[in-house]
Amino acid sequence: MQTKLNGIQLAYDETGDGPAVLLIHGFPLCRQMWRPQTQALAAAGFRAVVPDLRGFGESEPGTEAGSTDLLADDLIALLDYLGIKKAVVGGMSMGGYVLLNLLARYPERFSAACFIVTRADADDETARGKRNHLIAEIEAGRPDAVPNAFTPLLFADQTVAARPGLVEEVRGWMKATSPSGLVLGLETIRDRGDSSALLPELKLPVLVMGARGDKAIPPEKSTDLAGQIPGAQLCMFSAAGHMVNIEQPEAFNSALVDFLRAN
Repeated sequence: MQTKLNGIQLAYDETGDGPAVLLIHGFPLCRQMWRPQTQALAAAGFRAVVPDLRGFGESEPGTEAGSTDLLADDLIALLDYLGIKKAVVGGMSMGGYVLLNLLARYPERFSAACFIVTRADADDETARGKRNHLIAEIEAGRPDAVPNAFTPLLFADQTVAARPGLVEEVRGWMKATSPSGLVLGLETIRDRGDSSALLPELKLPVLVMGARGDKAIPPEKSTDLAGQIPGAQLCMFSAAGHMVNIEQPEAFNSALVDFLRAN
């Protein structure tokens, strides 16, 4: 489905009836990454809402520079359009940065939160330099630099060996992202603030999901995140990497649904 919001065509899928669960994809991915979750959530009695962030999948990039404010505002507009006053929100990697922005600026809109292979601190100078290098590569006409850089980081070694077709499918999502969308995402990641001070102030139920084989965001970041949030539940998956939700979908869905039913 698509709708015009904040000056762009924004694509999303909506599956099931019941309490709303908004899932925010990571970089440089799209809403297709949540396919293993949408049916499971619907079957469990929830309404899964999975958008393509602007510039990714089938959503238009617009002309503004990327920021977590911009992406968060799009999602609030989508919730308004769908008549959802309050939702559970989950964010994976870059989606977690947008999630933190949502909780800081629109706390009244969310009843619980799920942080998925993400972190609260900002990029250091080395990481910012890597974002700038990739932006320069894209602007020089070499957008394949992004999937080339990210594909080796996304999966646990076991997944690469056992499911090469899945690795290629995800690489295809990255290659299909427009150059302007890639730049917007890299700007968003590079320029995000440090949200660590927000964590002790969170007053809603929180599930933190990490992966022991994550090469993109070290698993200790998930442990640290959970330790800073009062009452947070931590779930660490073995034999999975950054794409934990599609590498270990049954275990992931079970943990997510258990959390939703308890909160």
